[in-house]
Amino acid sequence: MAYYDRGSYQVQRYGFGDNLAVQIATRQNRRSGGQTALTVNITKVEDGVSITLSNQMWFGLAASLGLTAISAIRNPYTLINRIDDIAQDVESLQLEEAIWEVINQTSLQHGTGKQLSERLSRTVCPYCQTANPIASSRCLACGAPLGEVQPATCANCGFVVSKTEKICPNCNRPLI
Repeated sequence: MAYYDRGSYQVQRYGFGDNLAVQIATRQNRRSGGQTALTVNITKVEDGVSITLSNQMWFGLAASLGLTAISAIRNPYTLINRIDDIAQDVESLQLEEAIWEVINQTSLQHGTGKQLSERLSRTVCPYCQTANPIASSRCLACGAPLGEVQPATCANCGFVVSKTEKICPNCNRPLI
């Protein structure tokens, strides 16, 4: 919240406890750029925290960029007067990506990551080295069976492990 409650943006927090919504929007009385808003939904779940973003409100940005384009067509020198508007609009267009970066940096500062485990992101085919979605029965590229490379879990702690590991990297117990 503190990162965005400055400059052209204002932040409002709704909810309490295990469910929060944080709305980031452009200030009403600012001097440049179009209006935009985005809501970050933060929910406590069994194994951590779930964070989702709403769709960003684009109409104000589109109007501001449209006005800039029309002004530039009429008289290209008007772009000089709209530099602040253009800069603010570009920053607002990158708002979603910037929010994810702030969330990622905050989670890293607290010793966590935005994914449960990198091990859950893909299965690599042992024949052609192509990345495939987890739980794919056959390789997307060569059609080879992927049953042997599917991840397993530690019987003690449930951590996702590969079948080649002998000791769980999470609890350091031998894998069966």
